[in-house]
Amino acid sequence: MRTLGDLGDLDGKRVLVRVDFNVPLKDGQVTDDTRIRAALPTIQELLGRGASVVVVSHLGRPEDQEPGLSMRPAANRLAELSGIDVTLAPGVVGEEVRAFAQNLSPGHVLVLENVRYEPGETNNDPALAAELAELADVYVNDAFGAAHRAHASTEGVARLVPERAAGLLLERELRTLAKLLEDPVLPLVAVLGGAKVSDKIAVIDRFLEIADAVLIGGAMCFPFLAASGHTVGASLCVAEDVELARSTLATGVQGRATLELPRDLVVADRMAAEAEAHTLDGVDVPEGLMGLDIGPRTAEAYALAIAGAGTVFWNGPMGAFELEPFAAGTRAVAEAVAHAPGTTVVGGGDSAAALAQFGLADQVTHLSSGGGATLELIEGAQLPGVEALR
Repeated sequence: MRTLGDLGDLDGKRVLVRVDFNVPLKDGQVTDDTRIRAALPTIQELLGRGASVVVVSHLGRPEDQEPGLSMRPAANRLAELSGIDVTLAPGVVGEEVRAFAQNLSPGHVLVLENVRYEPGETNNDPALAAELAELADVYVNDAFGAAHRAHASTEGVARLVPERAAGLLLERELRTLAKLLEDPVLPLVAVLGGAKVSDKIAVIDRFLEIADAVLIGGAMCFPFLAASGHTVGASLCVAEDVELARSTLATGVQGRATLELPRDLVVADRMAAEAEAHTLDGVDVPEGLMGLDIGPRTAEAYALAIAGAGTVFWNGPMGAFELEPFAAGTRAVAEAVAHAPGTTVVGGGDSAAALAQFGLADQVTHLSSGGGATLELIEGAQLPGVEALR
């Protein structure tokens, strides 16, 4: 994979940079600028090498050209954070946008409108990719969170621009995850939560092969508990996930890792902030109740395993952490990961949100900017946005 160091002289050249500015907005303002800050090092290096930069990103899933999903708030925030001269283009492609790009001076930035305003983006339309390629001399992908999508701005355009490379963020993500998978400091402990087994079964199976322990939490634990003969009450648990869990339990003994399931649970009759939470001394959920968090004994055991790890990977909350009655398990895991002496890698939006909620986001070794991309890479899949840079 080519990196910024492989690019030649950039003086006077225009660089099209695919970033991930898919940021939350409220009342026309960016409420979390983490992703914009993450792209700054790449943008600043390119500008420092004499280039002008054309930024392209998606924002949400607009139907047609929704004004509420314009890139203007992100462009404004980029200008505020960097002090750079930033202009918002009048569209994504077209004659007027080409004129803006051609007149862009070195050291300046042009932010294209939401690339998903163009219906050809998600279809990887060759015509849209060709128009994007006309805007620059060099292409850089720094959007790890979109690298698993074969879209016009991530894959199609990259193959049309001879000079292309990974940005600093994308390079760091790939190197970190490669070390996690290929050369981690042992023992390697994977903590996996979230809702559906089917979404993460390939990740679970991969870690059973390479990790020392896989700790399961969140609603994802209930299909495993059901497959082990426990009652799950009204907990989130579908038949498809139970079958997948049963298969993994049957074959998991052949793997390297131990598969750890909760020892106790926090339950309630509904998922609501005012619900009355009860701690079960066990994992058999009574009829009419649902499991909404791991229990204190489980949280203590998981924290102990994390503290003894050389490398920790965490993806997915342990329960409905957004609601205080069911936040204790996720908080315990977040604190254990933050205070762990080993290398700690956290991926997925919910895990990142939990760290932020508990004030721990800056206390992990690596907080990945990609959810789906991270999981697909761990599964062993090739990322189209990365392959196009080779």
